[in-house]
Amino acid sequence: MQPDLSVKIGSVTFKNPVWVASGTFGNGEDLEGLADLGKLGAVVMKGTTLNPREGNPFSRIVETPSGILNCIGLQNPGLDVVLKEKAPYLAEKGVAAILNISGHSAEEYGEMAARAEECPSVTAVEMNVSCPNVKEGGITFGTDVKVLGPAVKLARAGLKTKPLIVKLSPNVTDITVMAKCAEDSGADAVSLINTLTGMVIDTRRRRPVLGNITGGLSGPAVRPVAVRMVYQTSRAVKIPIVGLGGIEKLDDALQFFIAGASAVQIGTATFYEPRTAETIAEGLERYMAENGFASVADLRGDF
Repeated sequence: MQPDLSVKIGSVTFKNPVWVASGTFGNGEDLEGLADLGKLGAVVMKGTTLNPREGNPFSRIVETPSGILNCIGLQNPGLDVVLKEKAPYLAEKGVAAILNISGHSAEEYGEMAARAEECPSVTAVEMNVSCPNVKEGGITFGTDVKVLGPAVKLARAGLKTKPLIVKLSPNVTDITVMAKCAEDSGADAVSLINTLTGMVIDTRRRRPVLGNITGGLSGPAVRPVAVRMVYQTSRAVKIPIVGLGGIEKLDDALQFFIAGASAVQIGTATFYEPRTAETIAEGLERYMAENGFASVADLRGDF
């Protein structure tokens, strides 16, 4: 039996459920020759803001046990350049391009989504809601339904035909509350988890290692938290879930599918093995064929 690896989110059917996560694969160009883009279900592009950003002061990355902390600070050339120069590269390679957007007001999310709607090279949009709302005193969008809901609604209004994925922050008391808010506000799917906030101190200098003091923890260390949150969210919403957090091999990805994810994203692992995502996609197809799973949905566990 030839298993069907396709996954439908909103109006789009992705050829397989193994994608690469935002911020870990650039916009595809950096990995040319190191990975076969044609084998990926999608590339989630590097985080993009309305205007260009230089990012945070150095240092920006530090290794930790079973992971890394980063505080890149959304360094990017701005939406205009990304839509005109970066997204078309992925379209030429025949891979689905998911634009990851970050805004500092609900209106910015709406504007960016509307412009993505008009770009033929963009397949879908992923909202990074781990950003401060400058109009609401710096409250992070992903931690308060009062600011998350309006932002998702404006993005939905701007993105009329393409899928809208909301990337949830794990730095909350109850992830299901935020997921349900995103669903009720018009999201086609949610992706989780984003990084966990952490800190490393250089004891010789008695100072934080990172220039931004704190950073986002990713890698295998966060995987059990991510699997748990995907499981909880899958029981709370009806829209598809994209799971990510510390996936290095097929068994890791399978945990997310069994917990309730419809697709997964590979992040930190691509730094040391750019072919991780395509290797997992190939392994997933073999696993499904050998074990009689006809579709990705069949992988979900009954517990």
